[in-house]
Amino acid sequence: MHLPSSMTAISIDPDRRGAEALQPTTIALPQPGAGEILIRVAGAGVNRPDLIQRDGGYPPPPGAPETLGLEVSGTVAALGGGAERWRVGDEVVALLAGGGYAEYVTVDERHALPRPPAIDLIDAAALPETVFTVWTNLFERGALKPGETVLIHGGSVKPNAPVGRAPALR
Repeated sequence: MHLPSSMTAISIDPDRRGAEALQPTTIALPQPGAGEILIRVAGAGVNRPDLIQRDGGYPPPPGAPETLGLEVSGTVAALGGGAERWRVGDEVVALLAGGGYAEYVTVDERHALPRPPAIDLIDAAALPETVFTVWTNLFERGALKPGETVLIHGGSVKPNAPVGRAPALR
């Protein structure tokens, strides 16, 4: 697979607020390190930490990319040294420390999972941060069992905001 030397990523204009602060920029293509994979991003999730970081209230952890984006779906484009779980061309979803609002992102290969066959590649971007958090809280921590009921006090969208497609979980 031919890889470019640079890519488009979304940067934050510190002089603007809200969605207008997000600006396309050209940066160097990240190179996968030992045990990492390079993912050609198909979709990126949008999460509350992204919105807070966009507005200057949630700095990325040390060593993480300045680019927003904590979860992506896409295709493995390259392997770093010692990476053995994946092959170039595999479709994956991944949890990131940042960098998902870009054409490519690197991630520790252990933080990627195969794209579930029942969920298309774009919708699968919503799995790592959002769905895994809900799954962990309801089923692992909360021990929710079939036949039980749960009441969720939240889960809203901003008034008049367009609502995207939710993944079809089966």
